[in-house]
Amino acid sequence: MKILVIRFSSIGDIVLTFPVVRCIKQQLPDSEVHFLTKPTFESLLTASEFIDKSHFLGSDIKQTANALKLEKFDLIIDLHNNLRTHLLTLKLGVKCYRFPKLNFKKWLLTFLKIDKMPSTHVVNRYFETVAKIGVKNDKKNNQFHLSSESTVNVLTSYQLEAKSYLAVAIGAQFATKRIPGAKLIEILEHLRLPIILLGGKEDSRQAAILCQQLSNQKIYNACGKHSLLESASLVEQAKVLLTNDTGLMHIAACFAIPIVSVWGNTVPELGMYAYKPEKEVKIVQFQVPNLSCRPCSKIGFQSCPKKHFDCMMKQDSVAIRKEIESN
Repeated sequence: MKILVIRFSSIGDIVLTFPVVRCIKQQLPDSEVHFLTKPTFESLLTASEFIDKSHFLGSDIKQTANALKLEKFDLIIDLHNNLRTHLLTLKLGVKCYRFPKLNFKKWLLTFLKIDKMPSTHVVNRYFETVAKIGVKNDKKNNQFHLSSESTVNVLTSYQLEAKSYLAVAIGAQFATKRIPGAKLIEILEHLRLPIILLGGKEDSRQAAILCQQLSNQKIYNACGKHSLLESASLVEQAKVLLTNDTGLMHIAACFAIPIVSVWGNTVPELGMYAYKPEKEVKIVQFQVPNLSCRPCSKIGFQSCPKKHFDCMMKQDSVAIRKEIESN
């Protein structure tokens, strides 16, 4: 059976499809699994050893559909489920099963603060889609394969030993998910662990400021200096990860390292917390309790709609630092 799995974005969402792809391949031995995503995430798909062939969304849906028609798929698993995937699958004319996005329930939670979301991880909801073809969740941890070319030698690059440092994921697509610089300084100051700051080129300025403010500590700015897979390698080799709700959190959950996650405008109840069903290491979530404005969005904003940003600014810096030090 030739199966096309669709998930266009983003990093975390795509990584969370990997358990589904693995179980399709292992439970349907004769299956050939293809994956369609945006070209931006081409390298990310190499982290799954269970994808037989990758395809990439073009600027024109019709051209993308025409190229995919040549593959003669037997089945489509739509784990994105938006207007573009509906148009694309309509043009392909192949039987399709779609992921239940629960948009109305998400709207109730973010706008009316009425929680009707199922108390389950989004991965389990992904598996509801493939249950129709007899594929079940094996309830094993996610896997993220790194080639030798993507593995960073931390001793050569940063004069550090593996498992001796704190990795800090400072980036996120939306500002209301990011730990503010002032709060990061409160958390990180006085830490005795070496620190590597991770993010994209857009985070390098913030990282440089943090390095300047924490100049008495052993801290390194790796933002924009590594590919996504190389950043994943730095996470894998860390002693512990400090992160907001972002893609590196989901990648870290594939590795045997503790995760300290700090939540701003989003909430774990949306189902996108770190996926670790086997739980061999500790994962801790920090949230500011009793905020009537939270969650304000299922994804985020570039500034706090209420202008106070209490969901991050009122985080307990001392408690977060103690949790990091306990690992």
